[in-house]
Amino acid sequence: MDTISYEQFAALEIKIGTITAVEVVPDADKLLKLTVDVGEETPRQIVSGIRTFFSDPQELVGKQCPFLTNLAPRTIRGLESQGMILAAGDGEAFALLHPGSVLSSGTKVR
Repeated sequence: MDTISYEQFAALEIKIGTITAVEVVPDADKLLKLTVDVGEETPRQIVSGIRTFFSDPQELVGKQCPFLTNLAPRTIRGLESQGMILAAGDGEAFALLHPGSVLSSGTKVR
């Protein structure tokens, strides 16, 4: 296993975000376009390959999850993704991570 320094870890900006809207990305079996409030003036657009884990993607609206917010933007299927949702999975098991209580959007994960 590769290790990283504390400084490398500290460079990651992880914030709690609230998913405010979800859209299925047309012609993409796995992709969802999430609109996420991470405590900034403008919500972020985050494209994520988690669609197959949700029979009704609208159930994600209102959920709070940690998001990596200082990841360089990436274009996926013509959509700019401005971060990454943090989740866990092992084979068929999959789970989004959630805070144990409601937090303000933009709260930093330490």
